[in-house]
Amino acid sequence: MGNALEAPREGDWGVYIRDEYFRIIREAGFDTVRIPVRWSAHAENYQPYKIDDGFFNRVDWVVKKSLEQNLITIINIHHYEEIMQDPASHRDRFIALWKQISEHYKDYPETLYFELLNEPYGELTDEKWNGLIEEAVKTIRRTNPLRKIIIGPTGWNSVYNLKGLAVPEEENIIVTFHFYTPFEFTHQGAEWVSPSPAVGRKWVGTEAEKKQILDELNIAFHWAAQHNNTPLFMGEFGAYSKADMDSRVRWTHFVTREAEKMGIAWCYWEFCSGFGVYNPDEKEWRTELLNA
Repeated sequence: MGNALEAPREGDWGVYIRDEYFRIIREAGFDTVRIPVRWSAHAENYQPYKIDDGFFNRVDWVVKKSLEQNLITIINIHHYEEIMQDPASHRDRFIALWKQISEHYKDYPETLYFELLNEPYGELTDEKWNGLIEEAVKTIRRTNPLRKIIIGPTGWNSVYNLKGLAVPEEENIIVTFHFYTPFEFTHQGAEWVSPSPAVGRKWVGTEAEKKQILDELNIAFHWAAQHNNTPLFMGEFGAYSKADMDSRVRWTHFVTREAEKMGIAWCYWEFCSGFGVYNPDEKEWRTELLNA
């Protein structure tokens, strides 16, 4: 459910979550919705780092609408850019956010999952991130002993950084990674990328193109096999709308089917914006992508 609650304010990036979206998603056959949330933009910058009540109420409403449709519902901390730049100064705030979130949702159904942090990168190195993971998981476990917790590696959740990820030795941990390979195809013309990959790159499905994808998926698959068969979640993947639709469909179909063969769960990025599989103006699915 991208470009909504992780914007500075919901609606700033063109998406406002409507109640009927979750029914539409469930009726299309999906069973999971990931809801990125920018808690850091709605919490105090000083102790006790209190989250705004009005924002909590809005997230509650969205989560409940999702759960009402019997959807596995994932909430995370998204776009906490400050912690990427200065982890030490934001450590206490990050833990305080999770203390509040975990206490607030402790009585919610087990189908609500927590994802610690979207795409750690920059100064948030493996060592620093692993320390935060340990502390955040302990904080959540005080009130949510059995809640599913999703954790991803540094390098923007890259499969290449799984080797540096320290996963708590307990049940109910899921490891996530994000997949946008080849970046020159999936992000062509993306306005937020500098320099932006040139528009016009196609994805035909040649043996070389397929091998590039399989090589990276296999990194995640083999890592999980070496770590007690940790459940894997491809938490983001997609191709931006400036790529031609036929290429997007071929790429999406190949990535999803190959991930499924490896037992990797997935969430497509995203519902109704630049990568979107649903057209909110026409109120209809982009059926080519939906059926990919």
